[in-house]
Amino acid sequence: MSRRVVRQSKFRHVFGQAAKADQAYEDIRVSKVTWDSSFCAVNPKFLAIIVEAGGGGAFIVLPLAKTGRVDKNYPLVTGHTAPVLDIDWCPHNDNVIASASDDTTIMVWQIPDYTPMRNITEPILTLEGHSKRVGILSWHPTARNVLLSAGGDNVIIIWNVGTGEVLLSLDDIHPDVIHSVCWNSNGRLLATTCKDKTLRIIDPRKGQVVAERFAAHEGMRPMRAIFTRQGHIFTTGFTRMSQRELGLWDPVTQLDAWVLLRRLKKPTLAPPPGDAESLGVVCGDCMRRRRGYRCGGPRVVSRGGVCSSLHQSCLGNAWALGRARSVKELQGIHSGTAGGTGLVTPPVLGQNNFEEPVALQEMDTSNGVLLPFYDPDSSIVYLCGKGDSSIRYFEITEEPPFVHYLNTFSSKEPQRGMGFMPKRGLDVSKCEIARFYKLHERKCEPIIMTVPRKSDLFQDDLYPDTPGPEPALEADEWLSGQDAEPVLISLRDGYMPPKHRELRVTKRNILDVRPPPGPRRSQSASDAPLSQHTLETLLEEIKALREQVQAQEQRITSLENMLCELVDGTD
Repeated sequence: MSRRVVRQSKFRHVFGQAAKADQAYEDIRVSKVTWDSSFCAVNPKFLAIIVEAGGGGAFIVLPLAKTGRVDKNYPLVTGHTAPVLDIDWCPHNDNVIASASDDTTIMVWQIPDYTPMRNITEPILTLEGHSKRVGILSWHPTARNVLLSAGGDNVIIIWNVGTGEVLLSLDDIHPDVIHSVCWNSNGRLLATTCKDKTLRIIDPRKGQVVAERFAAHEGMRPMRAIFTRQGHIFTTGFTRMSQRELGLWDPVTQLDAWVLLRRLKKPTLAPPPGDAESLGVVCGDCMRRRRGYRCGGPRVVSRGGVCSSLHQSCLGNAWALGRARSVKELQGIHSGTAGGTGLVTPPVLGQNNFEEPVALQEMDTSNGVLLPFYDPDSSIVYLCGKGDSSIRYFEITEEPPFVHYLNTFSSKEPQRGMGFMPKRGLDVSKCEIARFYKLHERKCEPIIMTVPRKSDLFQDDLYPDTPGPEPALEADEWLSGQDAEPVLISLRDGYMPPKHRELRVTKRNILDVRPPPGPRRSQSASDAPLSQHTLETLLEEIKALREQVQAQEQRITSLENMLCELVDGTD
């Protein structure tokens, strides 16, 4: 008699609850632009929502504490000449927000801590470099003032907001419209999806594609991709029959697989040929499941969930995760041993090897694009579909089936967009692990995700150290090739947002980046040195003009005096 064992997880009983009516934000005209972005951005100090505006684009910024009905004359952030498509708060400065618009520009705004009396119309910086509308913005997770933008011109531009200059431009990688862009945890790689149905992993500083997978989801509708804490890639998309589905992919580099193999100690393993710069990737494959999972490579005989004859696409997972039962199973590699010395040489891996997903699950037949929001501290991904009235959440683990369904929060009204609060903005005293800001047609409603606990003490297992507001690198350091993990902070005593910090823009190379306005003159006319006679002539003309101006000022003064005398005589 078999007994079903329930999977143990501290997040199995997470439940969602909408905030009370007096905690919502009422009377907000949410934008009706047909664009697949969240239309909302939130941080521990402010809530920003893209709204309807006549004569251009605008968004509203509200302090989190300003709940209830919003005055119809409340000041907006305006300045774009076309609808705003995306907004994103700077992770290192809670008063700085960037906006992208259909007018091809990106604007960076400084939001004051006090409520302004009139609309904010002057950005601290305007970035111009795209030739078509800009629909995606994303700040670098660890480097200060580094902002990524992607536009309808199929170009990704990485900016240094501190100087207003372009750091990198990726203009020959995507042949069609870019649907999503996501940094990994330390900002070394990008995961992008495109209308050509290709999932790409890009090294932006080298300007090259590290790995790619065509038709990760076979449908034609937009696809989304995000990095997980373990370095996997979580995707949402559509099947050929227009069913929504989610997938988990495992791009493990050959070097990483070999390093983890060394932990088994026996037999001695030779390093793979090539250096770290030229190594390819391997995907999650048949080793991840014991039954009913066909491998993408040669036929493999599975014994107890472990391949007895490992091939390339199984290498990174079967070995690295320690699923081999004995050293003898490792010796069944196609390449065999080297020179009879017991030296095992791993095979060379292909550059692009996303052959099979770690997990692939069909969901439903709705046509709304699924927006994934990922919490790296709990490894929970929340799926919010535009037009849906529910939020589904899954836990990603190293155990089959790897993407575990937890629960669904359902409500009556569909959502126009969604904002996701960073971990440092949550209430740790109530065991709150996530907070969403759901956009309705005329209001914004907070939704709180909670883990039920009896104790009122701080829960260390729910709140590990999380990324804080301090950057780990400067923009120039990141551009030179340095990488750093985010600077972590503890939430044991709660989090207090820092005081207002002004973003200072120094346009040190602005003349080198932008050509001078007007027609270009020849070098002989613009750069030729002036002769002594010409200089003396110019000085004499300037002196004569000054004398003429003074004479006219005296004449104007005498005429004003005469006019005053005439007026006094008339009276």
